[in-house]
Amino acid sequence: MVSNENQPAGAESPAGWTQQQMADEIIAMIDHGASLNLGIGMPTLIAERMPDDKHIFIHSENGVHGVSGRPTRETVSPTLINAGKETISIGAGASFFDSATSFGMIRGGHIDFCVLGGMEVDVEGSLANWMIPGKKVTGMGGAMDLVNGAKRVIVMLAHFSKRGDCKLLPQCQLPLTGKGVVHTVVSNLGIFTPTGNSFRVEKLAAGVQPSDLGIADEYLEISQP
Repeated sequence: MVSNENQPAGAESPAGWTQQQMADEIIAMIDHGASLNLGIGMPTLIAERMPDDKHIFIHSENGVHGVSGRPTRETVSPTLINAGKETISIGAGASFFDSATSFGMIRGGHIDFCVLGGMEVDVEGSLANWMIPGKKVTGMGGAMDLVNGAKRVIVMLAHFSKRGDCKLLPQCQLPLTGKGVVHTVVSNLGIFTPTGNSFRVEKLAAGVQPSDLGIADEYLEISQP
C-alpha cells in the first residue's frame, strides 16, 4: 500500500470534507430523476441528505425502489429495511419486489448510479471492497453485480486507512470486487477519476494540497487552471 510519504514526518493529513459534505458532493453528480443504489455504511448518508426536488428513486437490492432517508420514532417499521438491515423510510410511488426482480434490474442495466464504499481503488478503476484475507467475511452482497450493472459507479471512502495507508493505489492488493469498473472516487480529501494510468484530480477539499494525498507523482494528474 502507499503511505502518505509526501508529508513531513509527524504531520497529519488535513481533515478535508466531513462525510455529510462528501455526500453533498455526490448528490450534485446525480442527474435529476435518476435511479440510484447505495451501498451499506457511509453511502447511506446520501439518502438522508437527498433534496426532494431532485426526484431520485433510490433502489435497494433487497427489494425496495423509492427509499427516502431515515424514519422517525413514530414512523419506523421493522419490515422496512435496506440491504444493510437498517430501517428506512419510503417516498411516494415506492415499490416492493422480490430479490430476483431486484437483481434483474441491476444486471439489466436499469440502475443509473451506484455509490459504494471501498477499501482500495486503483488507477485502472478496479475496486476492492468486500474482504480482507484472514478476516471474517459476511459476504459479497450485491456489490459485484452492481459494479458491472450500474451505468455509473461512484466510490465513497475515507482517503486513508486507520493505519495511515492511502486507499488510492497503482494496483489493488486486496481481492477485487470488479476490474475497471469505477468512474469516480470521492474521498474526504477530494474527487478523483481513474484514467487507467493515474488518478486525475477533479476537485480538492478546502485546504488540501496535492502533497497531502499520499499518491506518488507519477500516478497523479493535476488539471491546470
